[in-house]
This record gives sequence, structure tokens and C-alpha cells, in this order.
Amino acid sequence: MHPIRPWPRSRAVTLAVAALVAATAALAPSPAYAADDTERPTAPGPITVTAIDTTWVELTWTASTDNVGVVGYAVSALFEDTGRAYSTDTTTIRLTDLRPSRTYTLSVAGLDAAGNRSVSNPTLRLTMPPGDTQPPSTPGQPVAYDVAATLVWLRWTPSTDNVVLDRYEVYRVDAGGQLTLVRELYQFPPSPTMTQVSGLTPNTTYTFVVRARDEAGNWSALSPPVTVTTLPPPPSCAVRTVVRQGRDGFVAYLAVENTGTTAVNGWTMTWRFWASQQVRALWGAQVVDRPNNSYLRVRNTSHNALIRPGGTVSLGIVATGTQLPEEVTLNGGVCVVADE
Repeated sequence: MHPIRPWPRSRAVTLAVAALVAATAALAPSPAYAADDTERPTAPGPITVTAIDTTWVELTWTASTDNVGVVGYAVSALFEDTGRAYSTDTTTIRLTDLRPSRTYTLSVAGLDAAGNRSVSNPTLRLTMPPGDTQPPSTPGQPVAYDVAATLVWLRWTPSTDNVVLDRYEVYRVDAGGQLTLVRELYQFPPSPTMTQVSGLTPNTTYTFVVRARDEAGNWSALSPPVTVTTLPPPPSCAVRTVVRQGRDGFVAYLAVENTGTTAVNGWTMTWRFWASQQVRALWGAQVVDRPNNSYLRVRNTSHNALIRPGGTVSLGIVATGTQLPEEVTLNGGVCVVADE
């Protein structure tokens, strides 16, 4: 049996073809047959499990036949969009380095000396025996780090697990303590422990908790809750900009007017800002972050949080690049932008 080659994470179909070709490289076609033999071997017989443990399984199957001769078999064990590829020159094999409780799709194909590959026999879906009863640790208390009228961003300290985390689930805690699932964050591959919860009602208080699940189905305890109140409906707003452009960037002065009938008390603004651009200076606001590296998000300072109806706040930015402030939002509401 040839050494195991782990597959990279990518599209499953592409991976299956690439990994099986790599795994059977040792069964290279013979030049003596390659020019004359184009006939595929027959498909191997059904896969039978002869022995199994939590991390390995032994398989056997009925041999393929060929007009010249079968030289080996390509075997794969696929889990979601990743897996492992193996090769053997017999009709038995032991697949190792598998995970407890995972469900794998197993397949076998015959190869002849000319490199012709049979179709795979009917695949076998196999769930490995459980070998993990330890639950993940409890996630940290969520933090609401960005709140708007209809959405909130949450982040939390990750759970740890003795094997592999499968997912996080985020719940809204309703009246009476009832839990409603609002988001699932699968950790295959590992993802940041943050998420956006949208579709919320403006000016409403919500409570959220998080729990973790590992691949064996063990659940952590619920995290401590976080309670957050969404902002009032987005204000109507208008932005006037005065721009001086230079060879290395620009200076922009922004006058942000509350054109609605309700005062804004605390605000966050975003505008388009490419990843290649850099902020050289900013006044009248503080940088929060750069969502998706395509926008710049800023918030009020301690002196200009309140914008009364008809009132205006001023801010400015010195930045590199040529992308001027556009697609401006104020607390989630789209502003009308006019250049001067």
C-alpha cells in the first residue's frame, strides 16, 4: 500500500479527480501498453468492511477484470469537501487517520497497465464508531461590537475541544427563556468567532447566547448572555464633500446633515474605501474597522455624537488612492452624496 496523501480543502469534484490521480502515481502506465490499450477495467465489486475501529477501517472488494491486466486500485475516503486518497495493488486495504463519528463516502476504481481507469463501484457511506465523549469548552460571553437598527455584530472567545470543533450556534433568548436559533457558523474550515445577526427590529432589546458542537455531536454549555438594544430607524441624511486631490491621494471634507425629523444620538458612518487605500489622517470621527476591506467604518467622537434634525456634523480625511467617499451610510441609512 502506498503512503496516504491528504487532500487540500477545495471543491469536492475537483479534489476527487486530482487526489486520485496523485494517489495512483505509483501505478504509472507502461509505455508498452499505453499506445494500444484503451479499454477500461471493469468496475470493482461492492466494498465490504472487514474490520473497523474509531480511526481506521479495513476494506475488501471483488477484483476488476481487464483485457490486459489490472495493476492496482485507487481508493478514496471523502468527508464533505475534503478527504484522503490511497492506492493498493491488492483487493484489500486499511484506511488510517480517519476521525471518530465522521461519515465518509468510500469509493474504489481499478487501474490497468496503460493507465485506463474503471468507473468506481457503487460508493459506500460509512459512519465511523464514536470515540469522543468530551464536550467542547463553553464559548466566551458574546460582545456586541457593532449595533445598527436592524442588525448586530457579535464576537466571542473561541471554545476548545479535544478533537475538532464542528460549529457554533447563536441563539436569541426569547421571553420565558426560549431559545431561537439565528445563526450557524461551521468550523470546517475554521472560521472567525464572529457573526452578523440581521432582520432585527429597530429600537428593540435582544439577548443572545452561543454554544459549540464538536464532530462527535457533543455540545458545550451555553455561553453567558449578552443583551443589546438596536438603534432607532436609520436617519435620513445628506453628505456634501469638498475634495482636494493630489498626486498621492486626496483630502476630503464631509458635512453630514440629518435630514430626518428625529435626533441622532451616536452614529456610525461607512463609505467605499478599497483595500489598497490607507488613512493618513482623520478628524471629527474615529476609525472602527474596514469591513471586507472594501469600506471604511467610522464613528462619532465624544463631542459630536448628537445630530439634531436639520443639524450638521463635519469630518475630514486624508487618504491615499483615488476612491473618493461614496456609498455613504449613517447608522445604516443611505445618504445622498453631493460634491462641491
